[in-house]
Amino acid sequence: MSFKQFFPIPVFISLLATSMMVLDIFKGTTLRHYLPWVSFQAWAMYFLAGCTLKGGVRVMLAYFAGAVASVAIFELAGLFAGWGLGQAAVPVAVFFIVIGVICGERVPWFDFVPAWFIGAGVFFGIMGLKAWPADATNCSKYGSTLAYLMVSCAIGQVYGIVTVFLRKQYEARIKTT
Repeated sequence: MSFKQFFPIPVFISLLATSMMVLDIFKGTTLRHYLPWVSFQAWAMYFLAGCTLKGGVRVMLAYFAGAVASVAIFELAGLFAGWGLGQAAVPVAVFFIVIGVICGERVPWFDFVPAWFIGAGVFFGIMGLKAWPADATNCSKYGSTLAYLMVSCAIGQVYGIVTVFLRKQYEARIKTT
């Protein structure tokens, strides 16, 4: 494929990325749990997972599992802090939870462990970015954070599917000309 034939591909992907930003501008109440930065990295994870629907499902499951692992870390760290572990509470909680996360490598459909870590990192990031009302419970914080994570991840997976589909269509058309 010549550069002239290739050039429409980056232009198309750029248009998709632009549309993701426009979606953020007009999200309103329909996509109130949409964070484009999460969708962008989830879009990349679709490619890292193999550019297939199965890979996209694995990413979604791993993000969810990463969120569950994050909640477990928060809760276990709270328990350990109550036992007097102080600053060691979070590292000790991470130690125990990561053992379970790595065991996910042995579970079909949950075996894309890098996405567990990305999902967990994003979950932690969203928890740290949100300004929670003083009366917010941990449960409501976790639920809201999970909604941001999973809605944004799903949008990223859709963008990955659309990217691969349209690129294949374009490349097939190029081959026939």
